[in-house]
Amino acid sequence: MPDLRFFEVASSLSLDQVIALTRASLLPGVEARGHILACAPLASAGDGEAAFFSDRRYLGSLKKTQAGFVFVTEDNAALIPEHSVALVVKSPQAAWARLANALYTPLRHDGTVAIHPTARIEDGVYIGIGVVIGQNAEIGSRTRLEAYSVIGPGCTIGRHCRVGAHATLYCTLMGDRVQIASGAHIGEAGFGVSGDEQGLLDVPQLGRVILQDNVSVGSGTCIDRGAYDDTVIGEATKIDNLVQIAHNVQVGRQCIIAAHAGISGSARIGDGAMFGGRAGLIDHIAVGAGAKVAAGAVVYKDVPAGEMWSGFPAKPSRQFLREAAWLSKQASQKDKG
Repeated sequence: MPDLRFFEVASSLSLDQVIALTRASLLPGVEARGHILACAPLASAGDGEAAFFSDRRYLGSLKKTQAGFVFVTEDNAALIPEHSVALVVKSPQAAWARLANALYTPLRHDGTVAIHPTARIEDGVYIGIGVVIGQNAEIGSRTRLEAYSVIGPGCTIGRHCRVGAHATLYCTLMGDRVQIASGAHIGEAGFGVSGDEQGLLDVPQLGRVILQDNVSVGSGTCIDRGAYDDTVIGEATKIDNLVQIAHNVQVGRQCIIAAHAGISGSARIGDGAMFGGRAGLIDHIAVGAGAKVAAGAVVYKDVPAGEMWSGFPAKPSRQFLREAAWLSKQASQKDKG
């Protein structure tokens, strides 16, 4: 269930309403009964909740799911467990997204007063000109909120933190002594897109961002909230300017991420890992503890702990340097010939 500090949740939708909304059909002999209370991934969905299945890599999760309803294509409908109702559609993820958009709405600032009366602000907090603090937000003592920063509804900020001018925080839980530089954007929706015969639509992002103690985030950096689970930045990790961290990324403790790096969705980064400028990871990649990704490298495979990788596509640095030296030698000999 999405965190109710950040999302408004509709009570339920009848199965008839869901079928009309998503243009789903039922298998022969199944009656349109019941209500859908929530949306969830296959692995965590329960009775009365809807999940979707569109990728056979997750067949194991489908077999174990407790979801009451599963959006699925006609070709895969026979794979749905007996206790689940198959909702047959052409694009399962898009149908799930349409349902989730109907059930969940991100909370935005309530009213016209800049600092909402329900916000809880401890002693010694500095609030600059034009700061906006949403309903039920919590700000710890001796934290500084610089001019025109925005703290969204339900966000919590620990003690001795700093949020720079024009920075924005939504769906964020922040520890103590966290430093957010000017113009950073934390907790906005991640980049999830699906489509069906009705066109493209945004997949709702229903998770949070968690910044642990002593994290630093540079100017212009964007850290997206999770798609359903959380995006987590571990203790004392230091993130440079203009870095993109996508939804569901898990960053360990005491990592260093230099400017213009891009970390794609659901990547997992171990403690003490380091990324040079413009380094990039594709989605679902794991980078082991203490590993290093050189500047400009683009990683397409898991990086073992303690190794340094370079190049495009990235590979162990010694291998990359040997190949570069051999290529340079071959090119030189050809020029002489």
